[in-house]
Amino acid sequence: MSAPAAVILAAGVGSRLRPLTDDRPKALVSVGGRSILRRALDALVERGVSLLVVATGYREDALKTALSDAPLEVTFVRNSEYERTQNSVSLALCRNALEGRSFYRLDGDVVFAPEVLSRLDAIQAPLVAAIDRGRRLDAEAMKARLDATGTRIVEFGKHLELARSGGESIGVERVSAEASTLLFDGLDRARHAGEVHLYYEDVYSRLIAAGLHVGAADVSGVPWCEVDSPEDLEQATRLFSQ
Repeated sequence: MSAPAAVILAAGVGSRLRPLTDDRPKALVSVGGRSILRRALDALVERGVSLLVVATGYREDALKTALSDAPLEVTFVRNSEYERTQNSVSLALCRNALEGRSFYRLDGDVVFAPEVLSRLDAIQAPLVAAIDRGRRLDAEAMKARLDATGTRIVEFGKHLELARSGGESIGVERVSAEASTLLFDGLDRARHAGEVHLYYEDVYSRLIAAGLHVGAADVSGVPWCEVDSPEDLEQATRLFSQ
């Protein structure tokens, strides 16, 4: 079950990648000859996505230029407080463009093989997250705790104990049309309460506690890389240079 829309969160500065990000956000950094954004766009178009929402902040102008020839409808939603808020706020601001639709949600700094989207689509759940169950975890990883079957996510968080974690959430999900209102309600509650430091995964955890079924799509063995640092960029280039 593919989604007709997608949102890419690309508001951040990406300071650890300077000088590459002096004039562009991380999403426009090149990996093996194509930007992270273009790689994601190509994979989304291949899955039949016809609407792309881009949550912007830093160097929005560069993103608009890069997507001027995109083969689908593109909407830009700016988080003017991107330097003081976390990604849950950027996603919350996309409500008007996405509520009531099924959509993929992507971090703008994740390079991934298109098979990730196929694995999301193979799982029937209101919200499905791509989880790498074979990844060696550390304290900084966004971890997921799974139920006994390994198919349902019980909790997300960087704070989770390594021993209780079933894998790393790679930053790619599929949200159903039915779950979209629940998600945006949760994001808005957090934002209006001043909890602008929360990750969107923190909101997912609250929704799970309230009864939302979040499925786990195992992407172990599928190439992907979050690009935060020069070392990450080197790794991504090795993975995706072919």
